[in-house]
Amino acid sequence: MRHEPPGATVLDAERLDCYVVALELQVAAAALAERCDSVLRDQLRRASLSVVLNLAEGAGRRSRAEKRRFYAISRGPATECAAVVDVLRVRGLAPADECRRARTLLVRIIQMLTKLDRSLA
Repeated sequence: MRHEPPGATVLDAERLDCYVVALELQVAAAALAERCDSVLRDQLRRASLSVVLNLAEGAGRRSRAEKRRFYAISRGPATECAAVVDVLRVRGLAPADECRRARTLLVRIIQMLTKLDRSLA
């Protein structure tokens, strides 16, 4: 899913599989958000964007402690997104397959963030 042209300079975050999956989630979340009321739409958009932004900020930090802090912060909005997706599913506001896809991405992101955190401990 990487989009840089051959030979392009990439940022640290762009080298992380977790960042790439978080971008996929952001696209899926934006589509799901269109089916929500304004409160859920705003939460899902903000939380999914926060995952991407905190991952990027963490990747750009030099110290292990700072990286860990931002990766831990990213887990929070990822779990928040999972809760919003659950609400959409149980309320029948979004198709089950779209919810399943978003949840699969979220589980992968949370697992990868946990591994990133452990690798820096």
